[in-house]
Amino acid sequence: MKADSYADGAIRPTRYSWYALGILFLVYLANFIDRQMITILAPDIKRDLGLDDADIGFLYGTAFAVFYALFGIPLGRLADSWHRVRLLTIGLALWSAMTALSGLARNGAMLAGARVGVGIGEATASPSAYSLLSDMFPKRLRATAIAIYSAGAYLGGGVSLMIGGLIVQNWDHAYPGGGTFGLAGWQVAFMAVGLPGLLLALWVATLREPMRGLMDGLPTPPSSEPFRGFVKELCAVIPPFTLLGAARQGRAALAVNVAAALLTIAAAWLLIGLTGATLQWICVGTGYYAAFSWAVSLRHRDPPAFALIWRSPAFLSTISAFGVLGFLTYGMIAFAPAYAIETLGEDAARVGLWIGGGCALSGFLGVIAGGHLSDRMHRRRPAGRIIVMALGLAGSAVPVWSAFHIPPDPGGSADFLWFALWVALANFFFSTATGGAAATTQDLVLSRMRGTATAMLILASTMLGLALGPYLVGEMSVATGSLGGAVITTLWLVPAGLVLLYAAWRTVPRETATVAERARVAGEVIAVPGR
Repeated sequence: MKADSYADGAIRPTRYSWYALGILFLVYLANFIDRQMITILAPDIKRDLGLDDADIGFLYGTAFAVFYALFGIPLGRLADSWHRVRLLTIGLALWSAMTALSGLARNGAMLAGARVGVGIGEATASPSAYSLLSDMFPKRLRATAIAIYSAGAYLGGGVSLMIGGLIVQNWDHAYPGGGTFGLAGWQVAFMAVGLPGLLLALWVATLREPMRGLMDGLPTPPSSEPFRGFVKELCAVIPPFTLLGAARQGRAALAVNVAAALLTIAAAWLLIGLTGATLQWICVGTGYYAAFSWAVSLRHRDPPAFALIWRSPAFLSTISAFGVLGFLTYGMIAFAPAYAIETLGEDAARVGLWIGGGCALSGFLGVIAGGHLSDRMHRRRPAGRIIVMALGLAGSAVPVWSAFHIPPDPGGSADFLWFALWVALANFFFSTATGGAAATTQDLVLSRMRGTATAMLILASTMLGLALGPYLVGEMSVATGSLGGAVITTLWLVPAGLVLLYAAWRTVPRETATVAERARVAGEVIAVPGR
């Protein structure tokens, strides 16, 4: 990719950049089809495997999210130093295969194992894609490009409901005994969406790797030891190797790490005693302890990256607010299909069509509109993207409340359509924040740190949102007998998210203007073009 000038307004993305964006969009589409399929299949999975809403929340959220977040850290580091296209190809092949294997699950443990594999594979996607897009598009179009890529999530999530609903209903009707291989409709659905991803991986492998940092006028040569940092990150984040990593930093660091591990074990033990959900809190505890260990390790191994991420109020408040939004989003999306089927009395195919189609359209429109508006607001004021995030968070409250206040009405087709409309509108508001959040975090770090910054954004979204939102909603549903009331309860987090966004709005302008300066102070050596 060539550019005549490094002034942002003079750089134009090439046709190949748009072509690559189209392929990456399809990758994220497949990503969320595979990830979200379980939500429309939940009633049948619960029936066949003897599970409840809390179990579904664990399978949809925690089992996937913790490993997705943890492996996203070393894989984000690898995306910063290795061939991003190859990394994405390998990840896509892995998660597609594990989705297909979900169809062979005979119990909750087998399905949980497959979901872990899906999470690890999908952890390669956004660190690689965000970094690639940031090197293919200038800063003024970066939120738009990332928003187009992110639209694949909303279309994929909606399409997964449509495909899953049609397959499970038609298969079970045609083969009530499970057909030749004794497979239920939900098992066939997992296989039908997983296997095509292997073909898509072959297409992804043909993409060209752009030069890092060229769009920002800071071209960065390839790393001579791309896997060295990955191995260090892996050891820094995966227990019990975290103890070895801490020991290398000295006795004081080891003592702090051990204390953190003991505190995490105590908290997990207390929560297990209160809820009886052993796997849930072991996984969550492992995730939070590993994130802490990684942060401490990063401080010693890469002080500039630590300074721009963990010592940045703008970065931390932005990703924390995005995590709150993820809690609300995943808590609603995880159970909207089940609410329509079990409470409103609709069949799976109709739910897949209306809720899946509505969420696909609203999510696509929301993320594109939000990304475009974020870029326009950013051109007017440095913190303009934060304003768009706040509008998305606040605007979601009324539709969520309205959707899950619709009472059971076995014959009420009109109520179901209103439910689908409100869910789609809430999804629209949720999706408007995606491009702005991602672009803000990319602007707050150097080009070599973009994969790591993306991993941090994913960490917040998954560990605050996906690992906790669906499970806690499911647990409240089991405890109270009201799934709708459980979803509505999550709206108490909206004010907390707005407070975090206000903090980001106050700090983003100053910190985006001083990225290079703060990196130099922390020890970064930045080459100046032409010298």
